[in-house]
Amino acid sequence: MSAARRIAATVLRRVWEDDAFAAAALSAELDRAGGLDPRDRALATELVYGVLRTEGYLLEVLGRFGKIRRADTELTSHLLVGAYQIAFLDRVPQRAAVHEAVAEIKRARGARVAGFANAVLRKVTATELEPLPVALRRSAPRWLVERMARAVGDDETAALLGGDGAGVGVGLRLAGGAAAPAWLSDPDLARPSALAPGAYRFRGGGDPRRLPGYAEGAFVVQEEGAQLVTWAVGARPGERVLDACAGRGQKASLLAELVGPTGELWATDLHPGKLEQLRLEFERLGLPRPRTVAVDWTRGAAPAVPCALEASEGAPGESADGIQASGDALPGGFDRVVVDVPCVGDGTLRRRPEIARRLRPEDPARLTDVQRAILRAAATQARPGGRVIYATCSVLREACEEVLEGVGELLEPVPFDAPRVAEVFPPDRSSLRLLPGTHGTDGYFVASLRRR
Repeated sequence: MSAARRIAATVLRRVWEDDAFAAAALSAELDRAGGLDPRDRALATELVYGVLRTEGYLLEVLGRFGKIRRADTELTSHLLVGAYQIAFLDRVPQRAAVHEAVAEIKRARGARVAGFANAVLRKVTATELEPLPVALRRSAPRWLVERMARAVGDDETAALLGGDGAGVGVGLRLAGGAAAPAWLSDPDLARPSALAPGAYRFRGGGDPRRLPGYAEGAFVVQEEGAQLVTWAVGARPGERVLDACAGRGQKASLLAELVGPTGELWATDLHPGKLEQLRLEFERLGLPRPRTVAVDWTRGAAPAVPCALEASEGAPGESADGIQASGDALPGGFDRVVVDVPCVGDGTLRRRPEIARRLRPEDPARLTDVQRAILRAAATQARPGGRVIYATCSVLREACEEVLEGVGELLEPVPFDAPRVAEVFPPDRSSLRLLPGTHGTDGYFVASLRRR
């Protein structure tokens, strides 16, 4: 148990001091720990995310019994880990949680500081503490909680903040035609998801990309909600499809499977480095590489020369790193366009709780015009009558309905036409929020549109 606590405290300090993302920092620490018992890996994971979700409330409780200097991240991390165990983990006796926290602090800071920690944590054990949903709401920024509640209600807001108290796990998708690795049948490591074909949820702790089968292209790391967004595009064999904000290629790889060898897939992104990662992902999966173009959609439709990169050493029409840099412009006339725009990420808070403290009240509205500009420009690449799927990992109105309010002259809402996920995307609906309480996914907004 002490190893798990030590790892959790280290990860928390990296998040606070270096602005590290918790997932990457935790994966690195678990790898560094080597052959850690699976139960300790799971505990370390729960402690990291649990503390980040309830940090504000726990600091408030600790502050009742002693002056907690937030800048003293070493002491604060161990106090918070201990307080979280006392408040929300009943499988560890409270006395044991206090003892382990004090022992870690004594090892790091000496007997005097350990004595202070012991006194504070013992008082926490004698305090009537709030249940987890209340702690979550009191830890997140008030403005964010209020806006989320207006959009999806109190229960879904609690779920988005991590209200079930359970580990979220990591979404996986079995690659088309690949044999499932043997470990996917181990219920302690992964369980199949009913949400989408070939979907699994990995719960083993650590990074599944280090497990057998990943290097061979057997599976893709992709959250179930993102898989559903891709299925919602409704891509058919032989169609021409554009993934306008393709990122590192998880959506695009599924779209490539759906359009098949007779279809045509284009993938664009603002960042050439992400398109290089997309190329490597397709290579790992053994898929034909799509046409990749670096585009800033906020500047309007794709330019005649489709990439800001200058061609250098390499084949004609390609940059040195293999990304198309000049040559054919985006041709337009796509049957389907998917536009998964950047956002503040409130829909991912249960998985990335550290981002809540980095958000500002003005951020969602500041992005509305940007999101609308991206949608409008990318949608012009669809043929008249072609489908456009707008998606964002936000549930706030500023990123959802308010974006669509400004594109009516170009796009009209139409019901989803993705039959394999009809139970999630009803045929009479043109927009939907995916939510953790209802669907078991991160929070997304998805809209089905048709170019006029």
